[in-house]
Amino acid sequence: MSMEKTLQELADFLHGTLENEDPALRITGVNGLVEAGPTEISFAIPPYVEFCHKSRAGAMILAPEDRKLDRPVIRVSNPKQAFAELLELFRPREEVARVISPLAYVAEDARIGKNVAIQPFAVVEAGAEIGDNTVIYAHAYIGRHVKVGSDCVVYPNVTVRENCIVGNRDILQSGCVIGGDGFGFVTNNGKHNKVQQTGNVVLGDDVEIGCNSCIDRATVGSTIVGNGTKLDNLVHLGHNDVVGENNLFVAMVGIPGSVTIGNNNTFGGQSATVGHITIGNNNTIAARCGVIGNVGDNQILAGFPQMSHVEWLRQQSKLRKIGELMKTVKALQKEIGELKKEK
Repeated sequence: MSMEKTLQELADFLHGTLENEDPALRITGVNGLVEAGPTEISFAIPPYVEFCHKSRAGAMILAPEDRKLDRPVIRVSNPKQAFAELLELFRPREEVARVISPLAYVAEDARIGKNVAIQPFAVVEAGAEIGDNTVIYAHAYIGRHVKVGSDCVVYPNVTVRENCIVGNRDILQSGCVIGGDGFGFVTNNGKHNKVQQTGNVVLGDDVEIGCNSCIDRATVGSTIVGNGTKLDNLVHLGHNDVVGENNLFVAMVGIPGSVTIGNNNTFGGQSATVGHITIGNNNTIAARCGVIGNVGDNQILAGFPQMSHVEWLRQQSKLRKIGELMKTVKALQKEIGELKKEK
C-alpha cells in the first residue's frame, strides 16, 4: 500500500526544522541521492553534501550547518539516522503471523513466550527458551537449552547450538551459525585429535549477525559478543573471543581464538588478527589489515603487519615509485659501466 506524507509531517516525525516548505509537495518515498525522484526525499552527509544540489530528490535531509538548497530541506542533527527512521516509516518490515506452525518441531518442555512466531520446519529443542515477540523463521534450528531473548528475529537456516544465549532485540541473518565447535586440536605423532569444545556463545542485546557468519563456542567458558555489536556477512569469531560493545565487523573479517576486543572498534573488510592478543577501544582497522600484536586505544591502523594509517600511506606512495627508481638505477649502472670502460 502506497503512503504519502507532507513535509511538515516528516519534519515533526524527525523532530527537525523545515526550510523552503512546498505545500503542494507530498513525499511518496525515500531513496538514495542518485536514485531519488521529484516526490521522494533523500539525505546527504559529507563529502556528498556538496553534490546534493544535483539530486532530483524533491526534498533533502541535511545537518544544520550544511549548505542551503533551492528546495525543501529538513534540518536534523544526524541525517543518516533520520534517513533510517524514514525507511522504517515508508517501508515497514513485513508482518509475520504470530503463530506456531504445526509443521514446526517444538519440544514439549521448551518455554515459548508471548506473541512468538515459529514458522514451518523450524526446530526448537528440549529445554530451549524463546522470549516474547521473537520470530523464528522456517528451517531455523534452536538447540538444547538455548536461550533466545525478546524481540529477536531469527531468519531461515540459522543454527544456534546447544547452551548458547541470544540477547534481546538481536537479529540473526540467514545461514549464520552461533556456537559451532571451536577449532581446537592436539597433535600427537602427526595426528590431529579433537579437543572437546564444552563452552558456549553469549550474545548481548541489540546484536546483529550477518549471513553465513560463524561464532565458535568456547573450549571452556564463553565466547562473548557485547551489546550493540554488528557483524556483516561471512565474519568469523573464534573460540573464547571476548568482544565488547558497539563494534563493527565488515564482511570477511577473521578473528581467531582468545582475542579480547574493547568497545567502538571498526574492522574493515578482510582484516584479520592473530590469536591471543588484546585490542582496546575506539580503533579503526583498515580493510585487509593484519594485526599481529596488541593494540591500544584510538588508533587507525592499516597494512601487514599493522602500522599507523599515515605510515602505510607513505609506504604505498613510495612503492608506486619503484618502477621509476629501477629505471634510474639501470641507467646509472649503464653509465658506471661505460665510465669503467673508458678507464
